[in-house]
Amino acid sequence: MATTTDPSSDRLTNVAARSALGLAARKQAPRSALADWVPVSDRENVVDQLAAQEVDRVPALVPHRHSRMSVNPFTFYRGSAVTMAADLGTRPNSGLRVQLCGDAHLSNFGLFAAPDRAVVFDINDFDETLPGPFEFDVARLTTSFTLAAQNSGFPSIEIENITRAAATSYRTSMSAFSQMSELDIWYTRIDSSVLQSWWRDAAGKRGVQAADRTVAKAQKRTAWSAIDKMTEIVDGQRRFINSPPVLVRIEVGSDVHPLLQGLLGQYRTTLIDDRREILSRYHLVDIGHKVVGVGSVGLLAFVILLQGRDESDLLVLQIKQAVRSVLEPFTAPSEFEQQGERVVSGQRVMQAASDIFLGWIRGPQGRDFYIRQLRDMKWSPDVTQLDSGLLQGYATLCGNALARAHARSGDAVAIASYLGDSAKFDNAMMGFGLSYAEQVGKDFETYTEAIKTGQVSVATDEVSASTLAFTASAGDGIQAIRTQV
Repeated sequence: MATTTDPSSDRLTNVAARSALGLAARKQAPRSALADWVPVSDRENVVDQLAAQEVDRVPALVPHRHSRMSVNPFTFYRGSAVTMAADLGTRPNSGLRVQLCGDAHLSNFGLFAAPDRAVVFDINDFDETLPGPFEFDVARLTTSFTLAAQNSGFPSIEIENITRAAATSYRTSMSAFSQMSELDIWYTRIDSSVLQSWWRDAAGKRGVQAADRTVAKAQKRTAWSAIDKMTEIVDGQRRFINSPPVLVRIEVGSDVHPLLQGLLGQYRTTLIDDRREILSRYHLVDIGHKVVGVGSVGLLAFVILLQGRDESDLLVLQIKQAVRSVLEPFTAPSEFEQQGERVVSGQRVMQAASDIFLGWIRGPQGRDFYIRQLRDMKWSPDVTQLDSGLLQGYATLCGNALARAHARSGDAVAIASYLGDSAKFDNAMMGFGLSYAEQVGKDFETYTEAIKTGQVSVATDEVSASTLAFTASAGDGIQAIRTQV
């Protein structure tokens, strides 16, 4: 008979206590109540809410953000994480905290290269990461699948099945993780073989073929695929192409080089020793500004071209502005005052394998940035090209990846206990996804009406006058680096 000093006995007691914590959380936020969505009476107008978020963005690029968001309800949803964060903040929550992605919609999952060069599947965007109740991310994920399925015109029953699949996968995966050792959880990752297995279960031979195509496309998106697309050789020197508004080359004068070298030096201090060593073997060749994403448009996002031993040894890094998480008013202040560090720390905790060049800097104007490799086999499927069976399989895959990320930072035993063995949680999240997708549709109508009346500006030309003004500003290296960074 085990004694109280027996380590296995202590572990069982600990597991039992953690399980009880999950059951107690049901009283605070019953699983069935997660299905409810009723907007509060003083809910902020979505147009005003988004405008407030854009105050500190590059004015010339904001109309391009509006254009990308105005395509359909799904693209609007991608750019309005601040709205959903505020809405989730009005609801009772489980109190079971994890490191949240903060913007766990399906387009923020995908493939990328692990440090050992294997292609892995995981969450790949952490701009809004912050600790908070686990169900915030699940709600964001399930609703994104509802909207994607609706956008593809699938029948109602298929939309429900796709939405529910994400929640079911999260619950069953968390149950499995709750039975694993902490190290086994930490080492678990979704590689190409797991990807094939998941999609084989979802769609048979078609799923395997889709997985193989996906991995093959990712493997082609290397640094050189970005270099070939984004650069040209002028007078024997490789440099970024000037193609506004998406890519704007910045002409850097010699007097700005010390500033840039100082920023790179600051960045090196945030890297692990061996990564610091490899970076020291590269020198700066060129710099540009590249518009990325949907919700991120308007934030500064630079790309830098570095060269190693010769002109065939090139590296492209992205320097992306980091601002406070949209979750912060509704969870708790970040422990990191430097927002780039917040993003990098959250990413390292949640991902099974992270980019070796992840780091951060603070610019001379006090803006925070995080740095990572550009592309490096990063690829996500175009969900509009997936039939309902493959989209449901993708929902299952994303649910598993999210559960694994949460199990790394949160209490898998407590969360699994809260979720239970029945489909009550799955059905509640499916109900929420359908209800909140309806809210997104209403918000999208409000947004597009504001565009029609001129309250919200959109970029009507590929190169608008304001964009040209930004290009001219960026063309002056001293002005761009010293006043914008």
